[in-house]
Amino acid sequence: MWNFLVRFILRNRLGNLIAIILITLFMGYKALDVHLSYEMAQMLPDSDTTIVAYNKFKQTFGQDGSVVFIGIRDDKLFTLDVFNDWLDLTERLRKVDGVQEVLSIGKLYTLVKNDSIRKFDFKPVFDHRPETQAEMDSIKSLIFSLPFYEGLIINKENNSTLMMLTLDKDRVNNKSRIGLVSDIENEVAVFSGKHDIKVHFSGMPYIRTKTMKMVQKELLMFTLLALLVASLVLFFFFRSFKAVLFPIIIVIISVIWAMGIIGLLGYEITILTGIIPPLLIIIGVENCIFLLNKYHHEFREHGNKVKALARVVIRTGNATFLTNLTTATGFASFIITGNKLLIEFGIVASINIMVVFLLSIFLIPILYSYLDPPQMRHIKHLDNKYTTALIEKIVNTVENHRPKIYATFGLAVVLAIFGISKLKTTGNVVDDIPHKHPMYLDLLFFEKEFKGILPFEISIDTRKPRGVTQMATIQKISELQDTLAKYPEFTRPISIAELVKFSKQAFYNGNPEMYSLPNSQERNFILQYLPSMKGDKRTLANSFVDTAMSKTRISVQMANIGTRDIQRIKDELQPAIDSIFSPDKYSVELTGTSIVFLKGTDYLVDNLMTSLILAAIVIGILLGLLFSSFKMVTVSMIPNLLPQLMTAALMGFLAISIKPSTILIFSIALGISVDNAIHYLSRYRLALKNTNWNIRVSVFSALRETGFSMMYSSIVLFLGFAVFTISTFGGTQSMGFLVSFTLLIALFSNLLLLPSLLLSLDKWLTTRKFEEPLIEFFDENEIIDENGNSIAPSDNQNIVDSATNNNQQLS
Repeated sequence: MWNFLVRFILRNRLGNLIAIILITLFMGYKALDVHLSYEMAQMLPDSDTTIVAYNKFKQTFGQDGSVVFIGIRDDKLFTLDVFNDWLDLTERLRKVDGVQEVLSIGKLYTLVKNDSIRKFDFKPVFDHRPETQAEMDSIKSLIFSLPFYEGLIINKENNSTLMMLTLDKDRVNNKSRIGLVSDIENEVAVFSGKHDIKVHFSGMPYIRTKTMKMVQKELLMFTLLALLVASLVLFFFFRSFKAVLFPIIIVIISVIWAMGIIGLLGYEITILTGIIPPLLIIIGVENCIFLLNKYHHEFREHGNKVKALARVVIRTGNATFLTNLTTATGFASFIITGNKLLIEFGIVASINIMVVFLLSIFLIPILYSYLDPPQMRHIKHLDNKYTTALIEKIVNTVENHRPKIYATFGLAVVLAIFGISKLKTTGNVVDDIPHKHPMYLDLLFFEKEFKGILPFEISIDTRKPRGVTQMATIQKISELQDTLAKYPEFTRPISIAELVKFSKQAFYNGNPEMYSLPNSQERNFILQYLPSMKGDKRTLANSFVDTAMSKTRISVQMANIGTRDIQRIKDELQPAIDSIFSPDKYSVELTGTSIVFLKGTDYLVDNLMTSLILAAIVIGILLGLLFSSFKMVTVSMIPNLLPQLMTAALMGFLAISIKPSTILIFSIALGISVDNAIHYLSRYRLALKNTNWNIRVSVFSALRETGFSMMYSSIVLFLGFAVFTISTFGGTQSMGFLVSFTLLIALFSNLLLLPSLLLSLDKWLTTRKFEEPLIEFFDENEIIDENGNSIAPSDNQNIVDSATNNNQQLS
């Protein structure tokens, strides 16, 4: 196959170039259709019972995550000027396109008893702007006399308040959300600047908007940094402008193709697909390093450019193809997770890794065929005295100090087991934002002043019409709220029971001491005053019940706690719920964004573990195609699974939790780290043939030849992934840091442990199955003519002449 391919590449080099240019232009055109994703990521499949319950809840009561919170804390809050400007801000925000409703101390409602019609009227707490401080003090007293709003809108102890903006759900999930949030911020900035009051923002729409803007910024930043790092490393290794220019051209083309493929598939840029361009740059440069090193090595052997370019494809084709395939497998394993973001990421990344392989294997021979043969200064990096000395030191260590190598790696395994024992599985709804970021500090403000802003919902189905209006049901709701009040992670619950308490207070002319459930004598008088809960328009009343008044909800806001704490609370609440609401008569479900996140995190961690195991199995099968020996596959996997253990241990020691954003690291790192083992073992097998199966000589020959490329490519990968450590997102930072660490350990493992195992287990490993693989590599003595035909070694002189003529024709 590789004979045919190299013949096709070089004979049709101009046509191939034109085809690649035309495809690149088309992909660039399709890339224009790619946009950022503004929808909230769904971690669970549509069929999952938790997501089904959540969707039913939203259909009945509306979206639970469409509120933006604006909060302030200032002793001047109830001074005349500040309060009136806060009131004006409330009115201006209500007029912003995309804001459906605003609730603040400047726009509060109360219940007023209307004896003439025996109904409660919803009326503003005050109907005109205060004009004097005395009026302001009177309004303050009136607001403080309404327990319904305490802990919800106002914190009397700290003079802090928040404003709740309900956004249009259609605007929340598209690009116009950015302009909407910007309009809100601009209006608030006027108030903040005038009074020098720090204003805090939060809520899921706000967090998601800011997050996507950060993704957009980092997409360009990481791509440029990856190009810079790749360029510097290439120049440092090869000391040649051409050796920098052509690989950079190849990876830029691969990035254009990647964006075009995203457009062709109809996908959008997410926090995961946003890192694909820099990933391709890193992986593409790694390919180019192996191919250029092989080209220079071959040219130094015989001084013929065309023959060297042909051998680049023929002798490294299988190994390079397999290394890219194993890397793609690591990413493709995410396809089985069932999560839309990870599926798209896995599909796009795996396809484009193979695309960058094809671009590299085509363009390196084509582009260099147009250039003059390398000069001595271009290939002197092969004799770099520092790298050569380091490789010789590694050879000496493997040859004379194998017990120390085994002892060192054995100790590493013991430390890994200890570190892994410290691992914990957890995650937070707002997790990847740095703790010093203003968005996270604002979240802490709302947790301190109002205990949190993340939705936690309890849906109650009475299973009968008007079941919600029965006093027995309301009393049970109140009893469950008393249980919820015991948890410091929750805000004060809001439900139909609170509305009934509010009604009793209104019945007694606003007396705050009467804010409680009515007794048996009061209930008939008070309940008949309650307003109708029917109608399509969302009101304070019908936002807590359905139209049949058979279903209701208890809403609380929750602090940004971890999934372990959410699970603990859920486990503790369920028995209490069952004791209050008999499962035979009521259907009670815990739902809301927090519960969905909990189940989604557990689901993803389980599926990512499965995908990691699947990736290891598939990579093992691919290695089996190369070596046809289970023993050799086992030995080649050991040096690449050990770094995974070390990385897991590092996470345990550094208290980095197992969560979706960290567990995906292992599949990525495994797919990439095994590349060095493939290149080394492929050269080892060829060396065995050339040395008449002298294992010792072959081990060191392969180590000396591939050591340069292994170190060069690992340095590129290490520095390339290290770029991600400057990300704003914790998950991206962890990926950069942990993958870089894994690849560094894998380099030493493949340079030291793998050759040591080959020497120590020589007779056990070198069997007929290893000698007769399914995928064959060309022997070092095979020569390929200008037509790609294999010619006997005795015809070497004729081949050189033929290749020289071909070289002249290409020039």
